[in-house]
Amino acid sequence: MCFLRRPGAPASWIWWRMMLRQVLRRGLQSFCHRLGLCVSRHPVFFLTVPAVLTITFGLSALNRFQPEGDLERLVAPSHSLAKIERSLASSLFPLDQSKSQLYSDLHTPGRYGRVILLSPPGDNILLQAEGILQTHRAVLEMKDGRNSFIGHQLGGVVEVPNSKDQRVKSARAIQITYYLQTYGSATQDLIGEKWENEFCKLMRKLQEEHQDLQLYSLASFSLWRDFHKSSILARSKVLVSLMLILTTATLSSSMKDCLRGKPFLGLLGVLTVCISIITAAGIFFITDGKYNSTLLGIPFFAMGHGTKGVFELLSGWRRTKENLPFKDRVADAYSDVMVTYTMTSSLYFITFGMGASPFTNIEAVKVFCQNMCVSILLNYFYIFSFFGSCLVFAGQLEQNRYHSIFCCKIPSAEYLDRKPVWFQTVMSDGHQQTSHHETNPYQHHFIQHFLREHYNEWITNIYVKPFVVILYLIYASFSFMGCLQISDGANIINLLASDSPSISYAMVQQKYFSNYSPVIGFYVYEPLEYWNNSVQEDLRRLCSGFTAVSWVEQYYQFLKVSNISANNKSDFISVLQSSFLKKPEFQHFRNDIIFSKAGDESNIIASRLYLVARTSRDKQKEVIEVLEKLRPLSLSKSIRFIVFNPSFVFMDHYSLSVTVPVLIAGFGVLLVLILTFFLVIHPLGNFWLILSVTSIELGVLGLMTLWNVDMDCISILCLIYTFNFAIDHCAPLLYTFVLATEHTRTQCIKSSLQEHGTAILQNVTSFLIGLVPLLFVPSNLTFTLFKCLLLTGSCTLLHCFVILPVFLTFFPPSKKHHKKKKRAKRKEREEIECIEIQENPDHVTTV
Repeated sequence: MCFLRRPGAPASWIWWRMMLRQVLRRGLQSFCHRLGLCVSRHPVFFLTVPAVLTITFGLSALNRFQPEGDLERLVAPSHSLAKIERSLASSLFPLDQSKSQLYSDLHTPGRYGRVILLSPPGDNILLQAEGILQTHRAVLEMKDGRNSFIGHQLGGVVEVPNSKDQRVKSARAIQITYYLQTYGSATQDLIGEKWENEFCKLMRKLQEEHQDLQLYSLASFSLWRDFHKSSILARSKVLVSLMLILTTATLSSSMKDCLRGKPFLGLLGVLTVCISIITAAGIFFITDGKYNSTLLGIPFFAMGHGTKGVFELLSGWRRTKENLPFKDRVADAYSDVMVTYTMTSSLYFITFGMGASPFTNIEAVKVFCQNMCVSILLNYFYIFSFFGSCLVFAGQLEQNRYHSIFCCKIPSAEYLDRKPVWFQTVMSDGHQQTSHHETNPYQHHFIQHFLREHYNEWITNIYVKPFVVILYLIYASFSFMGCLQISDGANIINLLASDSPSISYAMVQQKYFSNYSPVIGFYVYEPLEYWNNSVQEDLRRLCSGFTAVSWVEQYYQFLKVSNISANNKSDFISVLQSSFLKKPEFQHFRNDIIFSKAGDESNIIASRLYLVARTSRDKQKEVIEVLEKLRPLSLSKSIRFIVFNPSFVFMDHYSLSVTVPVLIAGFGVLLVLILTFFLVIHPLGNFWLILSVTSIELGVLGLMTLWNVDMDCISILCLIYTFNFAIDHCAPLLYTFVLATEHTRTQCIKSSLQEHGTAILQNVTSFLIGLVPLLFVPSNLTFTLFKCLLLTGSCTLLHCFVILPVFLTFFPPSKKHHKKKKRAKRKEREEIECIEIQENPDHVTTV
């Protein structure tokens, strides 16, 4: 037997691609069909196993719950050059050697308490010395802790006019810092923690006593406390959000038909997602995971994906033939829905798995992505097992004609006719009153009826399309404009509760103490010829533009005033040790110089200076610019130095650290879609999906920037989620469109909206309504989460119901080949009928 390829037949590679696509697709459908049959035959088993897992791991989550206590480890870049610089600075100049210095928090501040005293508008804080001293004495009299140094600063300074030495005329605020001596001891650390708590209580008490002064306090644990406070404030709101989602899912799954309505299935679907999240949390805590406030987003992320599978299964059930046994209907619904849901769940796992990879430099993002991967796996398992079992029982009740709410037998039509109207309304089948032309009673679902009878005709109207194109141009313009204004979110206050003391302190400090940058430690970590004029000139150039507190400058000035010549090494070090450092006004420089002695000769092996830069209102951005300018100089100049301040740990390459997870996740999505371009799905379906996801992602990114959302770890997680949320909702719609066989594109998009529009609208509506309570949580973290997820849901809804239905009607794929196929089939059928008539001339047909 030989096989000949007809002229005009597709090339062999196209034929193989089509065959492979069909084999893969049919294989997946066959597997999901068998999975549905297995669940329908053993519903009790698939209902019991998830419940037992939830009880087991849920109790473990309660017993092992522990909050994360290290905020820097969470939100600061893990692989940071600033951390290496801190280690080097700490090894050269340990903290205990800096206890009497003004800037003793240059590398590791340890335990401390800070207070800003602010005078009323128009008053001078310098004239209120009594109130300041009373506050200071009250702090010193506290037990279980003693101060090691008081460093003070003035804010809101007004200088004396025409003063050559910049004398202070008045000031609005004063800042005092109290450092505790802990030195890494666990016992002293506990004492220090107790002291900080008492310090905060004391500041609140003093505020009540001194009405003429405003006190704003901050302790070393304040940032962690206010970061964790977001979770405490959001507890009740998350429960309200869950109730809103339950209500929305229940109502959107209902029908006037008491037999075919499935309100309890909508409710059970949401509960299925909830118990899967509880199980994932139990696994996280069993594996020694620690809770942090960024994990607040996981319930909303998992709910957005899980309820999509629930509503798609319900829609798949309604598309099955009603005269089939309920087990076969469940299997058909699985083969229709679970293929797409499996693929989208796989993409979720891939993108968040890449976010959990070692390439991610933010620990909070990595921990979140690890938890999200576990949640997605359990979500998928619980949907096809627990919710599938609920669907089996609901199908059995429907087949036996039981009421969908009251679970009682639905009476006959003759019995209902003798009952009151309200009884007929509650117990009416609905299908009994329909005409015999009705083929699908599920079409009476109110969302499906609205889409079929009203929305589909309106959105495909030729007069609506120009307005949709204009709307998309406006959307794209604002998105592009926002993408050009992206700013990173290295500011830690973006993650704190908005009404917390840390926010109040930061706002006052930004207002009155923003004229200068934080004190930057300038560490020369190798021997240097300080007596050399060229070296002195290099140091002056490096320190130009800064206000420097430098032993070098003070020593040069001392030599000049004393008329001492120190042009060689021995004279320079001898005068430095025997004269300069012994004077009371210069003794504090001893801890800034490290000497080594070889025989009778002393050497300076390292030293440090203090630099302060003049800044404007946007202090943080300018400090990052200073850091980026100073570091390259340490490599290009002959002087080997490092610069460090504790805030550099949070600022160091933050913009790169937060964008990498999004780029990796986006690359993973595009890679998967390109690999499946010629395999599983129609190529044009993947092409349109890539365009849609890119449009939604850029839209969310641009609009959230215009909405004053910075690129912090929360917004980055939301952007990763946007990839998957867009695919979750656009993929079924697009693939149904490209595989549709109707005559025109308009008919194909109507068919796609009718098939998947109900599930998409149900899920996005539930998702957006569930976000509303987050708006009332007084926290910057939850407000960022609300903004980003609201934009994600809104942009996805806009594309699914407005942009794609219009653009697909005048862009490829074309449907002309379907017309040709149908015409060829019709012509072939007519030829066969003619042949039969010629062979049987006596054949008589009746119409």
